[in-house]
Amino acid sequence: MTVHFIGAGPGAADLITVRGRDLLAKCPVVMWAGSIVAPELLAHARADARIVDTAPLSLDEIEAEFVRAQAAGEDVARLHSGDLSVWSAMGEQIRRLARHGIPYTVTPGVPSFAAAAAVLGQELTLPEVAQSLVLTRTSGRASAMPESETLAAFAATRATLAIHLSIHVLPKIVAELTPAYGGGCPVAVVFRATWADEKVIRGTLATIEAEVAAAGGLERTALILVGRALEAEEFRESALYDAGYQRRFRGRDSRPE
Repeated sequence: MTVHFIGAGPGAADLITVRGRDLLAKCPVVMWAGSIVAPELLAHARADARIVDTAPLSLDEIEAEFVRAQAAGEDVARLHSGDLSVWSAMGEQIRRLARHGIPYTVTPGVPSFAAAAAVLGQELTLPEVAQSLVLTRTSGRASAMPESETLAAFAATRATLAIHLSIHVLPKIVAELTPAYGGGCPVAVVFRATWADEKVIRGTLATIEAEVAAAGGLERTALILVGRALEAEEFRESALYDAGYQRRFRGRDSRPE
């Protein structure tokens, strides 16, 4: 018996990986976060699968489901939104599995920041504009931020920021980022990327609060992207595809005659 942690992707049912879909189709037990995972993904599950919505469950109750499946010798597909490497609560579940000697696997999924960038049709790192992407969030009831991980500290780098789970404190974000980025710095808020009710709001640090207020109805599933890469058009092209850049895969002498 094995618990298979599967990243379900950002929303659209066809953005799950082939491996994730195939595991979901094989497992007799499916545990999924019904509050944030698209129900259409359950169409990949076996017709006779036992479906457990973990949204209303405590960690102890989730652990009990793992133990029940272990006793029955049933593999579990544990479906989480986005990718499992960030803010998935997988770590604490793995710790519980270890106590019972239950094996597990991890199948990555499309993360929300990648889906948001795809919706915007933009690269988040551009030569000599931004070469780093910071994935972060603000403190919430479920998890406080370490003292060293502040928006002001990240803002000092002028990197592209992908701020998760924080739309409810947008004024705080604007106030903390404006000194480093300036009021004219572009901002994009992507709500429920790849879902049917997806929304995109663009503005600057000086205007985004009003833009979001006018749109209305945005909740915690909105991702806030901040950085100059969001609007840059005049930037140096990468040397990667420069005709004079010789590399081992190009296989030709680019030196002038």
